[in-house]
Amino acid sequence: MANREELGIIRGARAGDADCQLALGKLYLFGGAGLPLNVPTALHWLRRAAQQQRDEAWQLIGAHIPFDVARHSLAEVLPWYQRACDAGVAAAAPVLQQLLALRAQQDGCQAPPPDTRSVAPPPRRPHPLSHNDHVIAPEQHAQLERLWQRDHGLFLQQARLLLQLLLQAAPADAEAARASDWQAGPQQLSLLARCAELLAPGDIDAELQHCRELAAHCGERNAQLALGLWFARMDGDGKRLSHGIAAVNFKRAIRWLTLAGEQGLAEAWFALSRIYLKPEFSQRCVAEAQAYLERAAEMGHCGAQLECGMYAWRNRRTDELSDVRAAYWLQKAAAQGCTEAETALARVAAPPKEAGWIASIVTCLTRELLESQPLLAARLELATLFGLSRAEALLLDVNAADQGHCLVVDIRASYGRGKRRLVLLRTARERQALDRIVRLFESIDSGPDGLEGNYRQRLYRLKTWLPAADDDLLAA
Repeated sequence: MANREELGIIRGARAGDADCQLALGKLYLFGGAGLPLNVPTALHWLRRAAQQQRDEAWQLIGAHIPFDVARHSLAEVLPWYQRACDAGVAAAAPVLQQLLALRAQQDGCQAPPPDTRSVAPPPRRPHPLSHNDHVIAPEQHAQLERLWQRDHGLFLQQARLLLQLLLQAAPADAEAARASDWQAGPQQLSLLARCAELLAPGDIDAELQHCRELAAHCGERNAQLALGLWFARMDGDGKRLSHGIAAVNFKRAIRWLTLAGEQGLAEAWFALSRIYLKPEFSQRCVAEAQAYLERAAEMGHCGAQLECGMYAWRNRRTDELSDVRAAYWLQKAAAQGCTEAETALARVAAPPKEAGWIASIVTCLTRELLESQPLLAARLELATLFGLSRAEALLLDVNAADQGHCLVVDIRASYGRGKRRLVLLRTARERQALDRIVRLFESIDSGPDGLEGNYRQRLYRLKTWLPAADDDLLAA
């Protein structure tokens, strides 16, 4: 059994990492701690690494891969033996001569070269790694790329013949491909993934499923997501589908969705959260579902952000800061155009009322007054920006109130008639002004025994500082 390090190399190789492919080829070539010596499999991974410009890979092919193994992938390995021979790898020369003789025989030549005439190549037989011998010609690939950019319908028409040839040569499903270490090349994977995206369920379900499974096995994340949803028989919102697999297989669904999520698809984590909430799932777990939901929300999934916000809002009685988290997620969802989130935000953080008391005070502010009482001036600016009442403006603990996305206005400890509420920060101007004011209060004790004094002392300072203001507006 492969150890943890070898499993990491296997995952990286399957994801297309050239260094991991080279390392895996060497493990199979010489044997690893948990991997058996397997020369055909070693050739497969070394060949893929060589295609990604890893010189050590083709050097190892020329030095260690014998003719009996190389002959099954003649067209693919011949250039590497030629390059190894040119580089002076001694073991590559005799194998290259045998491969050239075999190609001449297959092309219908009358006789092989004299020094290889005694070598009778054994009859060609299928090999697990020769399933991907079908190669898309460069001109075909270029034509398909142009069609993909212009017309998906024409792309699918042109690609169907190539797709059928590829599916005929490929393993029956992802499990068979996994058992044989089958891998598609970049062009083949692109063909599989795009056809899986364009094929519609119906009369060609088997072909669609085959494309998805092979593309998912080769690491294509959208195919992994589609395959996971198919095994769970649900759509991206978690709703049960009327068509699809006969018997739901949550175990396989979780496997593919996890792989897709690890490649950066928020939709996969959201789908996993739906599975762990299903009552028919034997391993149903609300905590697990919530963890996947938050992961999807952090990656920008609008539905997950809305649900995280509503979940936090429902739990506000057990956790006082739940409304802060609710506002955070609902703001994220609303920014993506979710009207339901915008409606919920109106309940979580009601728009501030017009602070009428501040209107007459603003007209009395002068540069001299602002410079003589900077803390009080900053509090008045907060009242103007966020619609604070007189008591809220004078008593708010500015540093504790700032939550990044909102302002928690809570003066109940110093003012019995106060109520806790949230004020959302919606503009860059508000955020910049609050940052400036927070920096001003960072080294100041805003408590009743601090530099600013209690509420009556602060109110008295305001009245004496602005004698021109209306006394009714400044009344306690």
